[in-house]
Amino acid sequence: MGGGLLIAGTTSDAGKSVVTAGICRWLVRQGVKVAPFKGQNMSLNSFVTREGAEIGRAQAMQAQAARVEPSALMNPVLLKPGSDRSSQVVLMGKPVGELSARGYHGGRQQALLGTVLECLAELRGTYDAVICEGAGSPAEINLRRTDIVNMGIARAARLPVVVVGDIDRGGVFASFFGTTALLSPEDQALVAGYVVNKFRGDVTLLEPGIEMLRGLTGRHTYGILPYAHGLGIDEEDGLRVSMRGAVRESVVAPPVGEDVLRVAVCAVPLMSNFTDVDALAAEPGVVVRFVDRPEELIDADLVVVPGTRGTVRALEWLHERGLATELARRAAEGRPVLGICGGFQLLGEHIEDEVESKAGSVPGLGLLPVRVRFAADKTLARPVGEALGEPVEGYEIHHGVAEVLGGDAFLDGCRVGAVWGTHWHGSLESDGFRRRFLEQVARAAGRRFVPAPDTSFGALREEQLDRLGDLIEEHADTDALLRLIEQGPPAGLPFIPPGAP
Repeated sequence: MGGGLLIAGTTSDAGKSVVTAGICRWLVRQGVKVAPFKGQNMSLNSFVTREGAEIGRAQAMQAQAARVEPSALMNPVLLKPGSDRSSQVVLMGKPVGELSARGYHGGRQQALLGTVLECLAELRGTYDAVICEGAGSPAEINLRRTDIVNMGIARAARLPVVVVGDIDRGGVFASFFGTTALLSPEDQALVAGYVVNKFRGDVTLLEPGIEMLRGLTGRHTYGILPYAHGLGIDEEDGLRVSMRGAVRESVVAPPVGEDVLRVAVCAVPLMSNFTDVDALAAEPGVVVRFVDRPEELIDADLVVVPGTRGTVRALEWLHERGLATELARRAAEGRPVLGICGGFQLLGEHIEDEVESKAGSVPGLGLLPVRVRFAADKTLARPVGEALGEPVEGYEIHHGVAEVLGGDAFLDGCRVGAVWGTHWHGSLESDGFRRRFLEQVARAAGRRFVPAPDTSFGALREEQLDRLGDLIEEHADTDALLRLIEQGPPAGLPFIPPGAP
């Protein structure tokens, strides 16, 4: 088929990732060989492919929805913010430097359009269909000239565009109309229609508005998706724990033991890969929350210091908030702490950083016998090993190189007492290892918590992806979507003034 479709949105977080993943899962269930694509992604939640390329976790999740192996082709440009004004640019899975927002949009972004289009063309030559996800809104008129992720690739590749709007925020009809009316005639000719996301209530009450929208724009509404609680997808950014929400709202099984286990995750600046704790929250009886005050650690059975794009900045933040003192107190009392990646690095004795923060020599928290030196080259790997008598898989994304000087071996890091540290993201998704780890946490915390013997994080993730596919199959005009994918933009779509300025 070699077809394609671009899912744009009226805003960020309108539901583009959900709809893209849902269409991928629906198509693959129909026997269509499909792949996801996002030309440019800005996210601190990333993943490492088998060939050692770093891509956005949302695209890795969408690849799983499509039942294909994730590849750098699916996310050729990844921006990882290091501050409000600059980001690390990851091209084809490898970091190529830091750029300010002005420098990126001032010329570098447009220079990458060729690479983006080459990747899209390769995918379209390999798969029956490629479902592309846009970024932000296509009507960001200040950025249209250098756009490589919304209408820029839609026009270059002649992709039909469906715009998703979050009705739960309000103003969805104005957003659909305004988004379309702010595009040039050439861009408008590619906008086939709309999808309403997160609708609550009686759909017949919405239908008059849908008809009026069609009269105003001449465009079809391809679906009205209901508000679905607990969709467990990997977030791009924010402070949501997707799988925790899914389990809290959909799993009714009580704790297996007599106690629940409380997990507090320090919400450090530039937090990355907070999806690591989704697997903890998937366990019945485990309660996960994000915290930023020391008093919120007091009743926690486990404190997780997660990954961060700014290890030294996160360390300063922990001191400023009083959390560093509380972490030291916990360690002295033998109460569990787990550091992952950047969180592991700052638990060590010393950090030498001339790369990320350029802060030079900085003392760590001193809770683990580890010295960290930041290297210019980034470690990107998919390690496999064993810990606590169980097989473990993970992935590594870090500039910091850790020299472990003592303690007991723990994955690539170490353990001292009830303090654990590792660079391995995703290790807690290994079910047997996660159970053994939680048993040790419960023992150290004095809790009568027992991990469920049959929780499968992989099965829960598949269940959530199937729910996304069900949303499309049951609430979207799938025949019309398939025609779009196969045939391209409909002819004769009317122009909505005023168009782009």
